[in-house]
Amino acid sequence: MENNFFRIADHTVCLRFPKGDAHNSMALLPSFRPFRIEEPENKPDNTCEADSTHEHADGLLFTLTVDDTLKPRKEKTLVRKFDTGNGDTVVYQLPDGGYQYIIRNIDNADCCLLVCNRDFSQCCCALNGNWVMRSFGLNDALMLIFAFAGAFRQTMLIHASCILYHDCGYPFIAQSGTGKSTHTALWMTNIEGAQLMNDDNPIIRIAPDGQPYIYGSPWSGKTPCYRQVKARLGAVTRIERAPANSIERLAPVQAFASLLPACSSMKWDDAIYDHLCTAVTRVIETTPVYTLHCLPDSEAALLCHSTIAR
Repeated sequence: MENNFFRIADHTVCLRFPKGDAHNSMALLPSFRPFRIEEPENKPDNTCEADSTHEHADGLLFTLTVDDTLKPRKEKTLVRKFDTGNGDTVVYQLPDGGYQYIIRNIDNADCCLLVCNRDFSQCCCALNGNWVMRSFGLNDALMLIFAFAGAFRQTMLIHASCILYHDCGYPFIAQSGTGKSTHTALWMTNIEGAQLMNDDNPIIRIAPDGQPYIYGSPWSGKTPCYRQVKARLGAVTRIERAPANSIERLAPVQAFASLLPACSSMKWDDAIYDHLCTAVTRVIETTPVYTLHCLPDSEAALLCHSTIAR
């Protein structure tokens, strides 16, 4: 097997391909290049261990092995099928507490079969189709694994567009289509020094001292912004369209209800959901959360900046 290592949100992950595989290689993942690192001292073994109960003993957040000979598990229970916006993902729970996923694209074609152990530390996948399908399936599998393995390490993948400004990160969350990217573009146009950190899936991680940090990631939606960057979390702002611009800081209960839905999670998995709620609570305790009622104009960006970036 060919081992590839990446550093994402200060976690090390391993992706393994069969040597000489004509279909599966790092060519499927151009967005991961800024996150690639040299091989760490602790090396994964050469087996696919989706059945393993091994939990992080090797220092890795997770290992994903690509093996197109992988077959669906016969014993499984359907959990649900959900629409990601780019296609359906079907979720099954396995008798040992692990999960099996079928990842489909917008054309309802099977792109990836993914099997994970209970804490997502050991995973295997089989890819299918042409280059586009394989790239889509592998990217989605890695994002899913990172979100759920990260939950056990106080790490959250959030749906947000994020600005980097004066060594702090400012994610903007909202319903799809509300204008997160529009608002961050207004920051970059009107506020000197504002940069885009990530346009769709930045990562929040709680440090050992309790301080939340936000990171760039290999997943950035339609905008190719794949930055290996880390900053202190300055504030979280929810965007709501309104006929006039105004901003309010949320009370803790409102802040929790605002931030939690923006985090990738599996509500049906008690362990993952409990870990996520604990991490979100820590963010609320240490970081202001706002709602910006706004028009898509420069005044909204200037009002927000003067309030949250003080």
